Amino acid sequence: MAVTNQPGRYMPSEFQTGLLDCCDDCGTCWYGMCCFWCLGCTIASDMGECCCCGLTPAINGIYRTRYNIEGSMCKDFMKYYCCLLCATCQLKRDIDRRKEQGIF
Repeated sequence: MAVTNQPGRYMPSEFQTGLLDCCDDCGTCWYGMCCFWCLGCTIASDMGECCCCGLTPAINGIYRTRYNIEGSMCKDFMKYYCCLLCATCQLKRDIDRRKEQGIF
């Protein structure tokens, strides 16, 4: 039997909000500023991971892989090293938006 259709190509995407777009969702930003560790646990819980993983570049890498978002582990590490709160809030905003769209 001959193959007549080739599998589609996955086009890389981007996060739905920028790293510094905290005003897009002030509630998540305040949540992160008031209880940063709780925000990390919420992210880990959303992704079915251990609570300790929610604030690491690795969780960002897992998320990027799952949703074919451009980037690398090196970029993830630098983003988390330079701006941990912004990177964590960006990830939570993206998770929330994908939930609203029904694609999480």
